[in-house]
Amino acid sequence: MARVAVVTGGTRGIGHAISVALKGTGCKVAANYVGNDEAARRFTEETGIAAYKFDVADFKSCEPGVKRIEQDLGPIDILINNAGITRDVPLHKMTTEQWGQVIATNLTSCFNMCRLVIEGMRERGFGRIVNIGSINGQAGQYGQVNYAAAKSGIHGFTKALAQEGASRGVTVNTIAPGYIDTEMVRAVPQPVLDKIVARIPVGRLGRAEEVARGVLFLVSDEGGFITGSTMSINGGQHMY
Repeated sequence: MARVAVVTGGTRGIGHAISVALKGTGCKVAANYVGNDEAARRFTEETGIAAYKFDVADFKSCEPGVKRIEQDLGPIDILINNAGITRDVPLHKMTTEQWGQVIATNLTSCFNMCRLVIEGMRERGFGRIVNIGSINGQAGQYGQVNYAAAKSGIHGFTKALAQEGASRGVTVNTIAPGYIDTEMVRAVPQPVLDKIVARIPVGRLGRAEEVARGVLFLVSDEGGFITGSTMSINGGQHMY
């Protein structure tokens, strides 16, 4: 029977690649999004994957969103917490709104979504959760106190939940991408981007499909002995 997979922030960038890769393995995939209706429409037309609009930062929005997915596709076996935003500014200029928005979307969303699927996974004796962290949650980054805190929090969240789920067949892992060739990274001014690439030992940006391949292994049956781990996919930029 096909596994049911949910990818938050699943219609663009790394999430898009993960959604497509999971479908390619035979999973029934639901791609969550919150803001860009046109991008979601194009995504569904191109991939045949249904897009579900709800705000993963808001538990009250997640509840009906998850319920709708389960009604359409069945119980959720695989959850990829990929949704994320940036509000970059040095701390001495950061507003409480810029702090709160990033923490809610990047970290609280992991609680919201995991809380809604974890009981079913435990009862069925199978679950795969992959949380998308970041190199900047491992190494820090100027102007990203909020983002680095949220992504670092994901790493601790993963290790704790992995211990709770292990005896019930539920694995929980983190992937920490480095700089990936996505729309967000391509928006960086070229001189700055050149300096970033110069610090990557393999000499290039990563590809979203490379992150997706890491996800596929962690959610597979073959990945069942791996839990509480962090897989760094960063071209050697940060070895941790």
